[in-house]
Amino acid sequence: MPVKQIGVIGLGMLGSAVATHLLDSGFKVTAYNRTRTKCLELEKRGATIAESPREVAENSEMVIIIVRDADAVRQISFGRDGIIGGNFKELIVADMSTIEPSESKSISERFVKYKITKLDIPVMGGPRVAGAGKLVMMASGDKPSFERCKNVLDTIAEKVFFLGDSGVAHLIKLAMNLQIAMLALALSEGITLVEKAGADPKMFLEILNSTYFKTGMSERKAFGMIKGRHDATFTLANLKKDITTITNTAKSLGISLPMIGKAEEMYGEALREGLGDIDYTGIIKYIKSINAGQEHEN
Repeated sequence: MPVKQIGVIGLGMLGSAVATHLLDSGFKVTAYNRTRTKCLELEKRGATIAESPREVAENSEMVIIIVRDADAVRQISFGRDGIIGGNFKELIVADMSTIEPSESKSISERFVKYKITKLDIPVMGGPRVAGAGKLVMMASGDKPSFERCKNVLDTIAEKVFFLGDSGVAHLIKLAMNLQIAMLALALSEGITLVEKAGADPKMFLEILNSTYFKTGMSERKAFGMIKGRHDATFTLANLKKDITTITNTAKSLGISLPMIGKAEEMYGEALREGLGDIDYTGIIKYIKSINAGQEHEN
């Protein structure tokens, strides 16, 4: 039977958009967020608001977790009033958070002890894309569970890639977020270079977007970077957290990724300058600030 009762834990920008789209698509949604005020809009739209992750599990065939890091996933899953305390049968837990592959494997193994299967389902695409059900999803973990809840995954995402064993989807997600970090830096430095030379950065972007070097970022976000518009769809602080996860994963694999290591330093400095709550493309403000400092010294 297709899965129809869905739990969503973590109602940040992405979680709220996913939960809203599931409601609009006819699913029964039970939601939980530590800060209850974030649940109010969903409650108005017909979601059941739970008082704990345990209550979400009691009322769901599938629970989707969308939280900050592996520690939060563990607390929601195994802590007081956590998912494992729910009265459920054949529950599927699907983790959309961005965490280290080794952490994902460890959490999956722990769930098995409670006869719960876990999927990794990280996605690409922001809240607006999620609201339209057009995300790109990377999935891994228990294949029968994946097939059982495929109707839900196909509702959330326009494309779903099943990648194999637990942890693989999170590994690919980290590789994708590495691209985001580097592209934002490349655009920031390109715009700064052109501006400082007195040329029109808009022309730089128009030419860039006329070549195969264009990206969705250069087409849809870069013009806002020129104008200083950095309304967050994915905050700089969250990207910095993911960059650190990338570098930790690289270390655990015994490999060197020198460019993302340098990017970790730069995003860390931007965070210390108070830029964490703006969109990750706000890294251009950091690039401009260090150049303003150099001009002052000269």
